[in-house]
Amino acid sequence: MFDLQGFGPQLLEGLLMTAQLAVASLFFGILIGLAAAMAKLSPIRWLARGVDVFTNLLRGLPELLTILILYYGVQNLFNALFDEYVEVDGFTAGVAALSLVFGSYASETFRGAFLAIPVGQIEAAKSFGMSPWLVFRRIQLPQVWRYALPGLGNLWLVLIKDTSLVSVVGLQELLRKTQIATAVTKSPFTFYSVTALIFIAITVISTVFLRWMEQKSRRGVRMG
Repeated sequence: MFDLQGFGPQLLEGLLMTAQLAVASLFFGILIGLAAAMAKLSPIRWLARGVDVFTNLLRGLPELLTILILYYGVQNLFNALFDEYVEVDGFTAGVAALSLVFGSYASETFRGAFLAIPVGQIEAAKSFGMSPWLVFRRIQLPQVWRYALPGLGNLWLVLIKDTSLVSVVGLQELLRKTQIATAVTKSPFTFYSVTALIFIAITVISTVFLRWMEQKSRRGVRMG
C-alpha cells in the first residue's frame, strides 16, 4: 500500500529509538513523580513548598524548551566545571527532560492517590506496630498504584507524542527518520501517513494494555 523506497528499516530503527526513549522516561518519571508526591505531603514545610514550586515551573515550561535548556545548559555547565569540552548525549538529555516533565505531572496524580487512601487504614497499620516503610509498601503503594493508574495512562500517551521533540538535539527517533526519508524521496504524504499510523497503533495497544491493567488492579476490590 505504501512504497517506502527502501526506508522501511530506517523507520524501524526510529521506532525502536522512540520506544527506548519513552520507556526509559516512563521509568524515571514514575520514580520522580512518586518521590515528588511524597515530598509534597511531607510535614517539612520548606521541602513540600520547594518541590511544589519546582514542579509548577516544569509544568509551565514548554517541553521543547526544557529539552533545550537541559541539553545546552548542562553541557555548558560541564564545560565550565571541567575546563574542557564535554558533549552531552542526546538520548540522555532527552530522557532527563521527559522524565522531569512526566514526573512533575505525575507528582499531582500520585499526590491525589495518596490522599484518596482512607486515613483510618494508615492509623490501623501504625497501631499494629508497622514501620513507616512497611506501611508504605503494604498499605499505601498498592492502593496508590490503583488510584493513579488512569492518570498515569493519560500521561504515558502524552509522553509518546513528546518523544518527537527530542529530534531537535539530534536524536534519530521515528519522526526524525521520517523527516530524513521525506527529504530524500520527496514523498511527504507517504512517510508522514505511515508515521501517523505507527503512532495510532502505539496508542491503541497502550490503551488496551492500560484498560487490562486497570481491571487487574481492581480485582478483589469491592466497588461502591
